[in-house]
Amino acid sequence: MEELARESISLLAKPSADCGTPSLSSMGAIFIMLKSALGAGLLNFPWAFNKAGGMHTAVTVELGSLIFLISGLVILGYASSLSNHSTYQGVVRDVCGPAIGKLCGICFIFNLFMISVAFLRVVEDQLEKLCDSLHTNVTMDAMGEKLKPWYADERLAMSLLCLVVILPLSIPKEISFQKYTSILGTLAACYLTVVIIGKYYLSEHNIFHKPEYSSNASLASMFSVIPTICFGFQCHEACITIYSSMKNKSLSNWVVVSVVSMLICLLIYSLTGIYGFFTFGENVAADILMSYPGNDAVVIVARLLFAISIITIYPIILLLGRSVLQEAWLDHKYMTAYVSASYERFVRVILTVLWILVTLIIALFVPDISEIISVIGGISAFFIFIFPGLCLICAMETEVMNQKKKSCLIAWGIISVICGAYIFGQSTTIAVMELLHKF
Repeated sequence: MEELARESISLLAKPSADCGTPSLSSMGAIFIMLKSALGAGLLNFPWAFNKAGGMHTAVTVELGSLIFLISGLVILGYASSLSNHSTYQGVVRDVCGPAIGKLCGICFIFNLFMISVAFLRVVEDQLEKLCDSLHTNVTMDAMGEKLKPWYADERLAMSLLCLVVILPLSIPKEISFQKYTSILGTLAACYLTVVIIGKYYLSEHNIFHKPEYSSNASLASMFSVIPTICFGFQCHEACITIYSSMKNKSLSNWVVVSVVSMLICLLIYSLTGIYGFFTFGENVAADILMSYPGNDAVVIVARLLFAISIITIYPIILLLGRSVLQEAWLDHKYMTAYVSASYERFVRVILTVLWILVTLIIALFVPDISEIISVIGGISAFFIFIFPGLCLICAMETEVMNQKKKSCLIAWGIISVICGAYIFGQSTTIAVMELLHKF
């Protein structure tokens, strides 16, 4: 989401769709879509392949989901062409009405918040392994647990990182440093995929297991990995901003951009999932990097790349969520006409500190990233399935076209909404049941 965020910084300050002169080429749009989608979800795909019951089942679910993923992007591009806004929630509000627009805004905030938690959880996982690799002389207590010195504790390192690095980067109104780090996320994703493939072929007979295939494939296990796929391929919040910035906004060109970017994501995610699952089988961790030895230099580089990439993305996610919260707060106080600089700064700092503090506390006490992703994947169903489906249904009410074609499009919108509601309900139910089971 790095490039999206850099473009969105200026867009969020504008209430209208005036985004300046569109200057984004089709190739540039594809790369931004890739940067938006290739993130922390990549670490979870080998675990998802195991949970789905093996390579063939997982790839089948991916291909089935890809139809809805591409369809959602195309519908959102079409809805954006009908709207006067260049943000996701603005387009939904214009096309579907203010009530659904408010629901979209709430889901948007919650989704960004949970993504922030997932990012911090990933960084903490990498810090844990890095601390283990730096402190090799580890003693055990009576229960067999590792005893670390206080300065090698990853929770302390994570807290200091938030205080010293993330907080100063998050407080400013605009974060211009993103222009220097825009390629880092894609580089980290590609490097990780190459490392996983290379480790499988080079180290298979020395350290790791031979390919294992899970025998627990079922319809329930297939559907259980859809939230992970939704989280991994999620770039739909970004697509309207990207579409609004393109020079060629024809629907056919947007279809090409959507298809090409999703197919490249499919290749990277599938290779990572397949070879990560082949390497560790049913023993694969929810974060694939946690399955590798902590002292492997190549894997350490992968951890550092991913951690640095996420640290630079987190302030942008916070800025996007904070901007919506600030707008809602000022609207509530009827102060949109004039706001003093000191009051705006006060609200901005308070929201920033609270956002970081709450997401950090949740990340520190959530033991497994898969639990966070299951929640995010459920919320992602709104942006990939439900809101695009509603936009298509509402747009067809005023569109003049062949009645049979219109009926088919409305039917597809209804199918999309039903599938999204099912995915959201299933993933939320599973997440709640697992939480209650732990207590």
